[in-house]
Amino acid sequence: MLGLKLPTDPRWVNIAEKNIDQILIDHAHCELKAAATANSLIMSFPEYPDLVDEMISLVKEEMSHFKMVHDKLQARNIILGRDRKDLYVHDLIKFFPKGGSRTTQLVHRLLYAALIEARSCERFRLLSENIEDKELSKFYRDLMASEANHYVLFLNFARSFGERIEVDKKWNDLLEFEAELMQNLGTKGTVHG
Repeated sequence: MLGLKLPTDPRWVNIAEKNIDQILIDHAHCELKAAATANSLIMSFPEYPDLVDEMISLVKEEMSHFKMVHDKLQARNIILGRDRKDLYVHDLIKFFPKGGSRTTQLVHRLLYAALIEARSCERFRLLSENIEDKELSKFYRDLMASEANHYVLFLNFARSFGERIEVDKKWNDLLEFEAELMQNLGTKGTVHG
């Protein structure tokens, strides 16, 4: 369903479980960045009322997810701490060339967001199915569905703002590029790393 070209190396779950505190911290920051992305789309493209309405809802949802993760951190006496650079996202957003029309920029940003949500969904599924902590297993199973919905939301918006054949070609090319990135990831206690 997610269309990912390279699944996460199953060994990542072992790394994640051994570093669950770091996963939770990174996850909290991911939720903040997801809310910031939705907010940035509102500020950058206010002329699209349907997009704005959906992004308003998404900001609220992502902030509620942040609170849920932050609550888990507090219950475990873990300090959130400062954010660290997400190398996955950093490298991913180099794929499309800068510039182009506003519509092209919007489509690219939506495709990046769709892919990040798809990979998060896949990672949350792996956590939900494989970690020993039953509370966190359920937590990640519940969040997995939201990530899938966000992936579909962003991809559908990208397709609505661009020519379908062209957008689907860009999407497939981005998926191929992401698969290459993933060959070198999966070795760190982070959501995408």
